[in-house]
Amino acid sequence: MLISRRELLALLAQGIASRGVKPKPRGKPSGLPWLSRLVDVAYEAGLRAPVIYGGVDKKDYIIETAGAGVAFLDYDNDGWLDVFLLSGSRLEGPPEGATNRLYRNNRDGTFTDVTAEAGLVRTGWAYSVTVGDYNNDGFEDLFVTYWGRNVLYRNNGDGTFTDVTEQAGLASAERRWGAGAAFVDYDRDGHLDLFVSNYVDFRLEETPRPGEKGTCNWKGVPVHCGPMGLPKCTHLLYRNNGDGTFREVSQQAGITRAEKTYGMTVAAADFDNDGWPDIYVACDSTNSLLFMNNHDGTFREEGLERGAALSEDGMEQAGMGLGIGDIDLDGNLDIFKTHFADDTSILYRNDGKGFFEDLTIASGLAVETRFVGWGCGVVDLDNDGLPDLFVVTGNVYPELEAKIPSYKYKTPRLIYRNLGNRRFEQLLEEGGPGVAAEHASRGCAFGDFDNDGDIDILVMNMNEPPSLLRNDVSGGHHWLKVKLIGVESNRSAIGARVTCRYGGRVQAQEVLSQSSFYSASDKRLHFGLGGETTASLEVRWPRGRLERFDRVAADRLVVIEEGKGIIAEQRFS
Repeated sequence: MLISRRELLALLAQGIASRGVKPKPRGKPSGLPWLSRLVDVAYEAGLRAPVIYGGVDKKDYIIETAGAGVAFLDYDNDGWLDVFLLSGSRLEGPPEGATNRLYRNNRDGTFTDVTAEAGLVRTGWAYSVTVGDYNNDGFEDLFVTYWGRNVLYRNNGDGTFTDVTEQAGLASAERRWGAGAAFVDYDRDGHLDLFVSNYVDFRLEETPRPGEKGTCNWKGVPVHCGPMGLPKCTHLLYRNNGDGTFREVSQQAGITRAEKTYGMTVAAADFDNDGWPDIYVACDSTNSLLFMNNHDGTFREEGLERGAALSEDGMEQAGMGLGIGDIDLDGNLDIFKTHFADDTSILYRNDGKGFFEDLTIASGLAVETRFVGWGCGVVDLDNDGLPDLFVVTGNVYPELEAKIPSYKYKTPRLIYRNLGNRRFEQLLEEGGPGVAAEHASRGCAFGDFDNDGDIDILVMNMNEPPSLLRNDVSGGHHWLKVKLIGVESNRSAIGARVTCRYGGRVQAQEVLSQSSFYSASDKRLHFGLGGETTASLEVRWPRGRLERFDRVAADRLVVIEEGKGIIAEQRFS
């Protein structure tokens, strides 16, 4: 007997990969003081409009569940971070207020909604945002992915944006589910190219609803179908022609040779320290992908060979969010990736040559398996010189809690403090009210919105206003921020590596255009210095130039222009 595609999908679409592991026992707390306190000031700051995303109490389809990213960016070049929030829709159509939103920083702890005057009002199922100056005119542009048609917004430099998707050659006649995206100068020609992951080949009319024909359930509760069982996708690479247009080169560059996956967040960085950017794709319920740069315009996918595709026990995980940073201060970029409930987040340590070791259990991260993890970051929250780990969480099944109370839909944020020696401890109560608060969160971005010398956090909450977690750091630790301006390299300096040396420690960071979950963070790199009052910096620009700066004073922002050195310094009050 023949069955329809819809019936076949109903048989196959069985949910999300989870290893079903139990948490490891917690060790004795270190007892060290925690000097960072996160407080949600979104309401006082004027970020009050809810982010619409699918049904509130029930999700019939997977397009309602993934949620969206957020961005910290300085779109008007005034030195203060502005906020860009993405929005979804509802199955019955977008309700009033369901639009992406741009908020201008008023420089006094508040923001003004300038969406309409900026030309950014738009409804639809938006997912991810990447920020970069693709035309090297000195103003940051926006690329937003959708279920439907992705959009490139050119920053006009006067507070407005223009949709240039068609004229840039990025429009597609084919409906896709655009997921993660990253600006990356993969061929080092000084122009930002664009990598886009795709999540699921989703067709609303052909996908069964929860419980239809007795399928699509999780732990016995009818839920939306997918991603497992739904068609997987290939991913896309667009080369910047240098004239404001792009050309798709996915096949020529070797991207389409990789197996199809459920692609999510994208992070482009140099993982093997050869001076060329590689591309990592967190993939949901399939092996994650690591595209290594061949220096000739092509890539080879080596996630499995390099130990960054699966868990230590060889299992697929629900890869969603990505934190990229130097967790053990050896000058190499490590990978932190979030996953589903009944599984751990994973920490891959980089050996410096782009091969990875799973440190999840050894580092102490396996003590937590209760929550679904999304946006995350490798960030020094307390400025002690050791990068910490931060995660936002929230379930995908709002229907589940009524049947299984232990699987709450709204859940808290997580902090893992870095103890040194590749060890972390989860802080359960010390983080402040912004950490303990329970939401169904998705994307988050990191940056210093109030210019006071610490890392604040912007969080997308499903069908609620966003959270703006102001970081109040005590204790007198020092810090240093670095803003880079490319000249021969791309103007945004995306892909530039800064190696900071302070008090016998060394820490590497790169300028990224996307990480966390579908989000873009402050491009000013932030280094906590602990008790040190000076640091030495080495900057490796995307086109290869090396510059060194010794005894740079702490507690300030330094602006470095390629080939000219430090052109400005700013002390924050």
